[in-house]
Amino acid sequence: MDIFSLKNKVALVTGAAHGIGFQMAVALANAGAKIAFNSSNESSMKKGIEEYHKLGIDAFGFVCDVRDEFAVNNMIDVIIREIGEIDILVNNAGIIKRIPAVDMKVEEFKEVIDVDLVAPFILSKAVAPAMIKRGGGKIINICSLMSELGRETVSAYAAAKGGLKMLTRTLAAEWGKYNIQVNGIGPGYIATSQTAPLREKQADGSPHPFDSFIISKTPAERWGIPEDLSGPAIFLASRASDFVNGHILYVDGGILAYIGRQP
Repeated sequence: MDIFSLKNKVALVTGAAHGIGFQMAVALANAGAKIAFNSSNESSMKKGIEEYHKLGIDAFGFVCDVRDEFAVNNMIDVIIREIGEIDILVNNAGIIKRIPAVDMKVEEFKEVIDVDLVAPFILSKAVAPAMIKRGGGKIINICSLMSELGRETVSAYAAAKGGLKMLTRTLAAEWGKYNIQVNGIGPGYIATSQTAPLREKQADGSPHPFDSFIISKTPAERWGIPEDLSGPAIFLASRASDFVNGHILYVDGGILAYIGRQP
């Protein structure tokens, strides 16, 4: 299965100190890649390094604000100098603010857009010239079901992820001739620390209403787990996807294919 091998490849996975970014980075490492990741603060970065080391992965961590083009370029320069040219970029770092649109401040809306949409543009733009010069590369943008669906209280997040979907397609159109594949992964509802409050039992022991709602809308009848993203990440990072470009691979247990149960 050599087409899935990432041996001697260098992968930068943003926001991969924990959560789905961490799991995807672990998957890429297990396929042979050298891993670099960033976090927005020192303590999170160091904790991430410890978690990688527990798994026998010698990951390289950086503190970097992905919204800062100067800081991003400096980080990439260090990665190239100390680890090697970046073959794979996974734009995973993101935030969400669950606030009704009428109550959301413009500054809060812009913050989500900057992290979830502008930052992937900054990072993609930063790694592309070297990929073009070397004759190829892989960029994977972590989109969302909210690239396709709307829901209450997540106007900024949905707008950013919808924009990221179209950025993915546009960069694929621009850079495909250089053998650069730009694709996206659209996770469904994944059981992580970020979504834990939505899965907590109620005081009477009953499921959280949102937990029941998601399970009822998912043909798989469960939340995803971070490991469900391992295969898609390896596929889109490897030679196995060399003729796949501008595609969003939804890993959602079937939500987008399902109208829901009849009451």
